[in-house]
Amino acid sequence: MTDPLVRLGELLDRQDILDALTRFARGMDRFDRDAFLSAFHVDAEIAAGPFVGQPAALYDWARDLHDHGQSATQHVLLNHSCDLDGDTAHTETYYLFAARNRDDSNWIAGGRYIDRFERRDGAWRVASRSTVIEYSGLLPTLPIPFGDIPGIDLNGIVARDTSDLSYRRPLTNLREPFVPS
Repeated sequence: MTDPLVRLGELLDRQDILDALTRFARGMDRFDRDAFLSAFHVDAEIAAGPFVGQPAALYDWARDLHDHGQSATQHVLLNHSCDLDGDTAHTETYYLFAARNRDDSNWIAGGRYIDRFERRDGAWRVASRSTVIEYSGLLPTLPIPFGDIPGIDLNGIVARDTSDLSYRRPLTNLREPFVPS
């Protein structure tokens, strides 16, 4: 039987790795450069689609691509496996990418992030990444639900910066009570 303190340490390591992956996804979707870069070691090697390079250049390239091509994006993290080995971890994280394109079409793609994480100075970050794209396609366009309801935007609309509702502290509801009939 494994020592409970060892298991607790491994659980904390796994959570730190998941937190880094979440910062990457949120950083890209909210155009939060600091959050994005905090998921990677500065010298990380990344292969993503046609891009091969380091994190700062990846952020700049991907931000430009998403800013010109889409009005909203979601990098959704799904199944995740993590093999810990001291200060190194190898992970596989399934992803779903969805976007509202500027021409109002919807794009969906999915695949996996294959990462080597390293713990340096106590921080788990991506040291190497290969992105595997497994499918891609366009979805039918429909209006965004409830977009025509007066005041719906009071709690925030999609923002690709720190004005997004997810950054509001403390989070409060700005809409009046209403129960649709």
